[in-house]
Amino acid sequence: QVQLVESGGGSVQAGGSLRLSCAASGYTYCMGWFRQAPGKEREWVARILLQSGATLYADSVKGRFTASRDNAKNTAYLQMNSLKPEDTAMYYCAASTATCRSSESSYNSWGQGTQVIVSS
Repeated sequence: QVQLVESGGGSVQAGGSLRLSCAASGYTYCMGWFRQAPGKEREWVARILLQSGATLYADSVKGRFTASRDNAKNTAYLQMNSLKPEDTAMYYCAASTATCRSSESSYNSWGQGTQVIVSS
């Protein structure tokens, strides 16, 4: 099973930016990004096919967040710009070795999560 190590969370003011990183220990076909706000269910944010770099985003972050990858480093990134207070959540990366979907069940491995706090 692929091990994922996340980093890059923190506290910013609204309008600011953060970049999350997710380093994988092995082969990953697709990296998904999810988030969970207090009292809410975890929701899908973005996903990226590691080979082609093709991406897909939730409507709530489209145009503000950008997923990317560095295959040489086996690392995926989530650049978050124009952050809003409603982006406050624990963010998780998740790896899939076979499919690339928005459902949590399609991912085999999960990172430990990194906290993002956006103040108004």
